[in-house]
Parts: sequence; C-alpha cells; structure tokens
Amino acid sequence: MNDTQKAGVESRLAPLARVERFSRAVFLASGADAATADAATAAMLHASRLGVDSHGIRLLDHYVAAIAGGRVNGRPTLSFEENGGAISRLNADHAHGALATYRAMDRAIELAGRFGIGAVSIRDSSHFGAAGAYALQAARRGFIGLAVCNSDSFVRLHDGASRFHGTNPIAFGVPVGDGNPWLLDMATSAIPYNRVKLYESLARPLPEGTASDGQGIDTTLPSEAEMLAPLGTAFGFKGAGLAGMVEILSAVLSGMTLSFDILPMGGPDMATPRRLGAFVLAMKPAAFLSEEVFLAGMARYLEGLRNSPARAGTTVLAPGDREWQVAARREQEGIPLDPATVQAFQRFAERHGLPLPFDD
Repeated sequence: MNDTQKAGVESRLAPLARVERFSRAVFLASGADAATADAATAAMLHASRLGVDSHGIRLLDHYVAAIAGGRVNGRPTLSFEENGGAISRLNADHAHGALATYRAMDRAIELAGRFGIGAVSIRDSSHFGAAGAYALQAARRGFIGLAVCNSDSFVRLHDGASRFHGTNPIAFGVPVGDGNPWLLDMATSAIPYNRVKLYESLARPLPEGTASDGQGIDTTLPSEAEMLAPLGTAFGFKGAGLAGMVEILSAVLSGMTLSFDILPMGGPDMATPRRLGAFVLAMKPAAFLSEEVFLAGMARYLEGLRNSPARAGTTVLAPGDREWQVAARREQEGIPLDPATVQAFQRFAERHGLPLPFDD
C-alpha cells in the first residue's frame, strides 16, 4: 500500500474544463507567464483526454516544482534562427518543453506551407510530455507531423544492464479528411517511465518484461524498477535502434545533451536547466500529390486496416482509434486523477486559495 492510500486519498474524476482552469491558475500563481500556462496545460490535457495518463495532468506537480526551482524558465524569451529555406532552429531559453515544441511546430507548419516541408531543431528545452500533442497539432491543420525528443537515461540497451537511452518518444500524425487523424505516439522503451510512477501511485504491478532492477533483472514491482527495457522484448535491439534515431535527431542534431548526460527528471537538482533537444517536422501532402488523391489513399488504407480480419475476441484498430474512443468518453465523464495527483491538487488549492476541480 502506498503513502496516499495509507492517508485515505482516493482516485477521483474531474471535468476536463475544470481541470484546465485549475492547471492554468496554478501555473500563473506559481510564477509562469500566460504562454507557459496555456501550453503546458494544453499538452497535459491532450494526454489526459486521450488516456495517456502517465503524461497527463499528473505532471502538474512536477512542472511547478521545476519552475519554482529554476530548472524551467517560466517566463522565457524564445527566438528562431533561420538562413532561408525550409529549416529553422529554435532557442527555447529553457522554456517548458510544451511551449517550445508547440511554437516549433507552428514554425514547421508555416515553412511547410511555403516549401512543402518544414523542419525545426529545438535547443535548450525541457520535458515536453506526450509527443503526440505536437504531431496532432500538425495533422489537425492538414499537415503530416513528426515530433521526437530525447530524455534522461532510464532505458537499458538490448542485453544491457545499465541505463543508456531515455524513453525517446516518436509521434507521427496524419490528416484523414473529416475523421480523426491517424496518430502514432510511442515510447521507444517497453513502457514510459511515467507509467512506472503512475502504477506505483495506483499500487499496480508492471507488465512482464518491461522493467528491470539495478542489475538488469526483470521486475514487475514499480518500487524496484531501476531501468526500463527497450521496446521489443526478445527483439529489443529494434527499440534500442529507434531510440538511437531519436537521440540523433533530438540531441546530436541540435547540439544538446545526450540522454546519459541529462540530469534526472526526478531531481534532486531542480535548479539546473537540463538542456534537452527536440525535433519536429511538418509536410504538406499537396506538395507531393493532389490533396484529393492523398485523402482517398488514406481513406482506402484505413478502410482496409479496420476491416482486416481480427483474431478471436479482438478488434483491429488503427493508431489513434483507442485514444479517440477514450477521449469521447472522458469528454462526458471527466478525467481520472490518481491518488498522488489528488493530494497534489489539494496542496495547490490550499496554497493558492483555488477551488478544487472535483467535488469533495
């Protein structure tokens, strides 16, 4: 039993709109500017809405601590460097990762509108949450979007017994006419690190083969998880290779810190900026072929995918289908707050005199 359960704190459901207002108010009361409050809240609510709770509103407590400690600049000055053409570099001034990456994707989309493709390398950023938020940003505007970022090392190599890569996510979003975009959002580890913390709060065991203790031996206990396995279990070299691709695009290409040199996300140093790199790409389908042909091709692809025969008791889903189903339900029912997050919200409400986003 964890500390929040011992204290009698239970999980709660809260309406999305109320959580959004609460989060923005907490950021502003904690010294962040409006742009940071808006971007960080939007990224967290994207994850909570789509069921990616490990990267959702539960991160509010951590982000406020990072701003208070000085690790994250709550009032940054972002600047772009360009030499013409379809490439840009963003100096993020140690901004919250969501603010930096939303701005970078905006610029990538603008460049793609002019040149058919736009790429932005991001310097001096920080944790940006769920990568899918930024790929979806492009797809919602009719562009194909890619977003990647490295993070502090918590994932062993295939057959490795020490931390090397971060969870190094990959997100890819594609517009689909009038329907929800095709959306892939994945860590290159077997599970993301924040899922370990979520499962610890919920007192749930980890899936088999996803985490290891300090000697690289598999464990299902969140409290014993000293590192994560790369995606692919027996074929983990594939996940490790994908993590390396993300590392190169995010850190090497931007001149930022490699995963094994990044300060740990959980501290104890919450004052020194971590100098994360990231990379986003936007492509305009109509630069390659007519929009009509592109959308017809996507429609035909998804029709074939979703109608593909499924194994007994299962359903074939396209990337994003499960998330859109969860989002529709949570728009009506609210989002779940795990016990540790409920406790953090109670502290914020008392500290800043704010109404809680759930009913007591």
